[in-house]
Amino acid sequence: MRRAHVRGTTLQSTLLILVAALAAGLGLWAADRWFTPAAPIPPPPLKVVDLFPITRAISPFALDKGDGSKLTPAALKGHWSLVYIGYTHCPDVCPTTLQMLGVAEKSWADLPAGKRPRIVFVSVDPGRDTPAHTAQYAHYFGKDIDGVTGDAATLERFVHDLGLVYFVDAGKGGNYAVDHSAAVAVLDPDGNEAGLIRPAPPPAQPFDPAAIAADMKTLTQWR
Repeated sequence: MRRAHVRGTTLQSTLLILVAALAAGLGLWAADRWFTPAAPIPPPPLKVVDLFPITRAISPFALDKGDGSKLTPAALKGHWSLVYIGYTHCPDVCPTTLQMLGVAEKSWADLPAGKRPRIVFVSVDPGRDTPAHTAQYAHYFGKDIDGVTGDAATLERFVHDLGLVYFVDAGKGGNYAVDHSAAVAVLDPDGNEAGLIRPAPPPAQPFDPAAIAADMKTLTQWR
């Protein structure tokens, strides 16, 4: 009787160990299945947008719009954005770039309103470009292009965070030039800078509206 009892106890202990091992294995599988983050989807092939390996965070900002309100980071979340810096007295580069962006903008008009890429023109010449004038200038190239500006400190910090540069040579009275980066910054739906669109070298056209539109549609479908 004692041997039978011992065998029964041993069998029962073995079964308990097997059940515990099975439960532990199922727990590890469930944890791996439900709690392990999914691998990020790699970026799609793009024509002109050069994505960074790691996105660049942008400090909080409040840029002045033509209607007296502020453009803040919240307005640049939920959709992709293109940000171009310049000034309204620019003789060639700025109007050419904004014209190309305005053409590209028309190509994604069929996207849902909340997902459409947004274009923002930032004047880095607040001495001559008021918020109202900057907004009017931007709207000339596209009805949905936002034109904003700000005080010198705000502009310097914002442009620096984008990795872009500008220099205002205001030593010649009211007729002066502003040197600035020609690239277009690409911001992701989180409001971080994700890449750049760089102008093509001469004699090619600096920006290709069709390629920009195609890339922005692709990015909108990706994220």
